[in-house]
Amino acid sequence: MDITEIGATAKEVRKKHKLTQSELSLSTGVGIRFISEFERGKATCHWGKVLRVLNSLGLDIALIARGK
Repeated sequence: MDITEIGATAKEVRKKHKLTQSELSLSTGVGIRFISEFERGKATCHWGKVLRVLNSLGLDIALIARGK
């Protein structure tokens, strides 16, 4: 999974909760521009804000070690 997939998943869940980007922005304390860039998969998004948005949507990130 990469940032593009994470952002797309967040957007899908936001829409299922019937939230606008503006409403999510207000509830998480991050800017609308950040929400937009995150949902489009901008690679340089601030991870602290990403985690705040995901938490607000009821989403978690699980880290799984890949064997080499």
